[in-house]
Amino acid sequence: MQAFIDFFTGALNDFAWLYMFLPCVMVGGILLTVRTKAVQFSHFGYAMKNTVGKMFKKTEAGKGAVTPLQAVTTALAATVGTGNIVGTSQAIALGGYGAVFWLWVAALLGMVIKYSEVVLSIQYRQRDEKGDWVGGPMYYIAGIGPKWKWLAMVYAALAGIACFGIGNMSQVNAITGSITNAITAFFTINDSGITVIHWVIGLSLAALVALILLGGIKRIGKVAEKLVPIMSVFYVLVCLGVIFSHAGNIGGAFAKIFTAAFSPRAVLGAASGIALKEALVWGLRRSAFSNEAGLGSAAIAHAAAETPSAVHQGLYGIFEVFVDTIVICSMTALTIICSGVDINFGVKPGSELITAAVATIFGDKLAALFVAVALILFAFSTVLGWALYGSRCAQYLFGTKAIKFYQAAFAIVIVIGCVSPIDIVWNIADTFNGLMAIPNFVGLFALSGVVAKLTKEHFSDPAAMLEDEMYT
Repeated sequence: MQAFIDFFTGALNDFAWLYMFLPCVMVGGILLTVRTKAVQFSHFGYAMKNTVGKMFKKTEAGKGAVTPLQAVTTALAATVGTGNIVGTSQAIALGGYGAVFWLWVAALLGMVIKYSEVVLSIQYRQRDEKGDWVGGPMYYIAGIGPKWKWLAMVYAALAGIACFGIGNMSQVNAITGSITNAITAFFTINDSGITVIHWVIGLSLAALVALILLGGIKRIGKVAEKLVPIMSVFYVLVCLGVIFSHAGNIGGAFAKIFTAAFSPRAVLGAASGIALKEALVWGLRRSAFSNEAGLGSAAIAHAAAETPSAVHQGLYGIFEVFVDTIVICSMTALTIICSGVDINFGVKPGSELITAAVATIFGDKLAALFVAVALILFAFSTVLGWALYGSRCAQYLFGTKAIKFYQAAFAIVIVIGCVSPIDIVWNIADTFNGLMAIPNFVGLFALSGVVAKLTKEHFSDPAAMLEDEMYT
């Protein structure tokens, strides 16, 4: 049965990622770059100044909304997760060093894609019966016209299911593995003991997530705005420590990345079985898994923001992809490559690669403990963000009353994810990631003119830009 599931999801993944997602990212990213006059580059400094430069100024949100900081940290909480650690490790192991280059390319295009998703999410958002702002791809797809409601519902259904994979099982599976590795680094435990640990972790996580979800978007936002900055800085500092401890390998690491991007076998040899296709596909897969650009998911969190304009909030989309992929994923990749640890190419790893890399400086026990803490923080915050996304999808399909039922199912799946084999979990996550992106790109293509119009109006209006400067 497992062999059949692996074969089926593998074939479906190839179709969704190689023949659908890859062309959509490339064509969509280039189209939106042209139509917005390369907003991710031409206004990059402006975006950083008006996002990260003002993120920690105190502000209050109105009824049914969250602050821009809470919206972006909720989105970052869902974005910065195991994809940054385990996902990047898998990109290197399955796609070679060159996958990191394609990870970066996807991120540069991903900045304008996520910017557009957030802009459209604000433009087409609505108030629900509680007075809360709700939005996301299902709302802007429906905004194309009355005949597109069915595709909006398809997106909501696929995204709601995908949340159980990318935002739940893969995350808690990584938490379980890292905690188990940390415990076994200090103690000798037999297989039955490890099984008990997995169940305890699953039940504990399910209870904690359920408790936070009861507080809704505002509680998730408050948890995220405290957790995300701390965990991101903590992780980057340790990675920098490892990288600079192997400073002599930094130049060679970049050489491997750029050479293998176009000729993997020239670096790895033919025996690795890794060709350009693998480098390209795995770089794109893990970029999407990490920064979510093209999936449309983060736009659901941004829709709840108290913001002066759609473009103002869209700037946070540029910031998110930059931090998530260009900064944090790069830290993981360079830490692994610079450390010189052995990589079993062609075999899907968990957290062992980054653990081995950190261990070259800090030793096995401290490395296992660090990776466990990092993965717990990253993955737990991701679970919270995706629980919100799934709840909004259920609400769109079945109404507000469906939220509690969805959240109950979400908590149950946490336990399943903690005790399931890693390959099945990641294959399922990959499959639905690729599928949910397709209707989202239809919306982005159809409404690219709206994004272009709003962007042009905003940056040609001194009053709007002054409001960006004044708004905190």
